[in-house]
Amino acid sequence: MAALHDALNPVFDEVIQRNPGEAEFHQAVREVLESLGPVLAKRPEYVDAEIIRRLCEPERQIIFRVPWTDDAGRVQLNRGFRVEFNSALGPYKGGLRFHPSVYLGIVKFLGFEQIFKNALTGMPIGGGKGGSDFDPKGRSDAEVMRFCQSFMTELHRHIGEHTDVPAGDIGVGGREIGYLFGQYRRITNRHESGVLTGKGLTWGGSQVRTESTGYGTVFFVKEALAARGQDLEGKRVVISGSGNVAIYATEKAQALGAHVVACSDSSGYIVDEAGIDLDLLKEIKNGHRGRVSDYADRRGSALFVPGGSIWDVPSDIALPCATQNELDADAAAELVSHGTLIVAEGANMPTTPDAARVLREGGVIFAPGKAVNAGGVATSALEMQQNASRDSWSFEHTEQRLSEIMSAIHQRCLDTADEYGTPGDYVAGANIAGFTQVADAMLAQGVI
Repeated sequence: MAALHDALNPVFDEVIQRNPGEAEFHQAVREVLESLGPVLAKRPEYVDAEIIRRLCEPERQIIFRVPWTDDAGRVQLNRGFRVEFNSALGPYKGGLRFHPSVYLGIVKFLGFEQIFKNALTGMPIGGGKGGSDFDPKGRSDAEVMRFCQSFMTELHRHIGEHTDVPAGDIGVGGREIGYLFGQYRRITNRHESGVLTGKGLTWGGSQVRTESTGYGTVFFVKEALAARGQDLEGKRVVISGSGNVAIYATEKAQALGAHVVACSDSSGYIVDEAGIDLDLLKEIKNGHRGRVSDYADRRGSALFVPGGSIWDVPSDIALPCATQNELDADAAAELVSHGTLIVAEGANMPTTPDAARVLREGGVIFAPGKAVNAGGVATSALEMQQNASRDSWSFEHTEQRLSEIMSAIHQRCLDTADEYGTPGDYVAGANIAGFTQVADAMLAQGVI
């Protein structure tokens, strides 16, 4: 664990004291603060104005109960969250996660990351996050609808296209966004398209939104390799997860000539030396909500490994695209021993601090999620633009805009790392670039 600048130790101590038991939030804050020493040396006004203390405290934290009835008529109860973290750059923007692991600490960690990720896109959006401990797995469409309607009955009073714009995340896809938007429209009597992103294409959604986080991850890797005189052609790629991000990272990596050989879910992982059959994977995961073991059952070239670590599979490029802290120090050591060139975080904080240290000390290029997976929120902001102008863009135009944004994020990370004396360090570059943009806006707007 790197030492903090003297001015930051009391800030971090206060974060722990004020937010007890929220380990993921503590980790996210520490990771950013470790990069800020050179910034404070150049810009002491940030310390004088208590910018960092204010940045670590959400502007608003909303917790509410979500009662609903299941198909048997029994009353169920869940807890809902929305953390509106920072709006200095624009309306709060960030997804909703429906998963049993969701609690306030997870939402705050994700919201804190979102502040800097959104700043890096260059779009006028602040940072927020939300969700519930509701588990949509195994629930009927009618049950999911009733839950979403109850959730939005409370949430609607806190959001709006100029205030807070949620989107999807784990457990919240097109079905859930549809139910949420329908209830918002019913309650408010407004067809306010810009209040949610990730909508259906026929009612205000954007092309490329489904693909954007996975595509953006690969666009960032492409830029990182190009900066070192390499490309994706023929590179062996391992991708954890098999949800939206992993599937579309696979699609774009294959389109750019890479050889994707492995993916995973909570049951284990598959290795397919012939290359992942994307159509089959989509059919199993998106069509039948099946497991990766089903893929191995239907494809002779594939091997299913129950449990275990997907990072044992040799790779040139490793893309953790599942969930937080999935790649630990032991797995990182495996990647170093295999000669992996780059690890790029397609998920939010999937690499533990010890693992990140092992990778960087081992000479592996390490690119953090707040830069790498910003494609999702960038395309959400493009959806907001289209909604505001009552416009609709083609797939090709939207993908080109996404590619340009990811290229700009990559360059901004490199330029900032150079400026602050850590050339090639994507973690420092991303943290400092995102922080200074938000901090300058906070200075300009006064003590609020």
